[in-house]
Amino acid sequence: MSALYFYDDARARQFEPFALTRPASELRAGTSVIRRRWEIATSLKSAGFVSSAHLSNFEEGDAPPAVAAQAEIPAGSILVNSRCVLPLDFRVEHFDLLMCDGMACAVKLARSVPASQFAAGNVDIGSIQTSLGGRKVKARWMNEVWDYVANLNDQLMEDIPLRAKLIEATAKTTATVIGEHGVSVEEGATIGPNVVLDATAGPILIRRGAVIAPFTYIVGPVYIGRGTQVLGDRLRNSSIGDHCKVNGELSSSILLGHSNKAHTGFVGHSYLGRWVNLGALTTTSNLKNTYGPVQIWTPTGQRNTGQQFLGTLFGDHSKTGIGTMLSTGSVIGAGANVFGSNMPPKVVPPFAWGEKEPYDTYDVTKFLAVAEHVMSRRNVELGAKGRLQLTEAHKRRWSV
Repeated sequence: MSALYFYDDARARQFEPFALTRPASELRAGTSVIRRRWEIATSLKSAGFVSSAHLSNFEEGDAPPAVAAQAEIPAGSILVNSRCVLPLDFRVEHFDLLMCDGMACAVKLARSVPASQFAAGNVDIGSIQTSLGGRKVKARWMNEVWDYVANLNDQLMEDIPLRAKLIEATAKTTATVIGEHGVSVEEGATIGPNVVLDATAGPILIRRGAVIAPFTYIVGPVYIGRGTQVLGDRLRNSSIGDHCKVNGELSSSILLGHSNKAHTGFVGHSYLGRWVNLGALTTTSNLKNTYGPVQIWTPTGQRNTGQQFLGTLFGDHSKTGIGTMLSTGSVIGAGANVFGSNMPPKVVPPFAWGEKEPYDTYDVTKFLAVAEHVMSRRNVELGAKGRLQLTEAHKRRWSV
């Protein structure tokens, strides 16, 4: 086996508001992005991904590039369906076909395959491998974009003890620790006085470089990434990626990384993509007054999620102004900037700008200038490919 390649099928390409700006393999499920789970399991490097054409210039950290439409995926490579979330303790060296719940989640290519074969996203990768049966793996499929939030508690309960072992985190801390599920703090984390780590309902893992401010109350299961600052208040049942800022009440939510919720305001059962910034007092509703199932917009229309709790999905580079109030089951498109005293509609298109409908469209030159400035504050460069990709996303933005 030579390298990993990730495939976004047609379902993954509908995972808005994220699919406009990133492949599904670069979404966080539990404590880890999906790509990283497969790298750990196979001990292989990621060489590329196949997804929608507008992601051809995707560039981010150590993520692999898009496979050119005219290129071939080499024989011996492992092709992975990027909606499959592997357990962190799964290891595999040799296989032809991996199956999860009757569906192929990974295949070893017996021959080179043109990337153009996957252009439409309608290929079942199991049809490429003629081996009968295949090895079964107990994994988790992300069948809908809200599954990342719906499965978060279970995923964190599984992930955190395993992730703590992988990084050899210790349990040494000056904080007040409650509960029996376990608290792990990686060397290099800083925890201020009068912090409570409550592991009664689930484990807690704090990575190196993280800073937990005094008087913060953290209720597990919670994962806090490297370099993230938790600035006070109450945090529970959440996964916070690297280099984020969190303040106010956060519950049952995922921050992909490099995003800010630095002020007071409640955010619950929500997903923040990368480079999101929430203005002070931004608040999400995550429960309907009727206590009924939440409806949410998708590219195929309004859908019943079957979830009683669901807040807001924030696309990459989206921003809210001071005091923004968001309805249950809202979607904020990538690059959108909403502000003012009016409650935004349940779905805001990508690169929308303004106080109320009809929104203006964010000028792409101004948007890129802001994105470059925001990223440079975290010592991250918006490279030439990244600029092209965001420009293409601006062109391909969806409407409602």
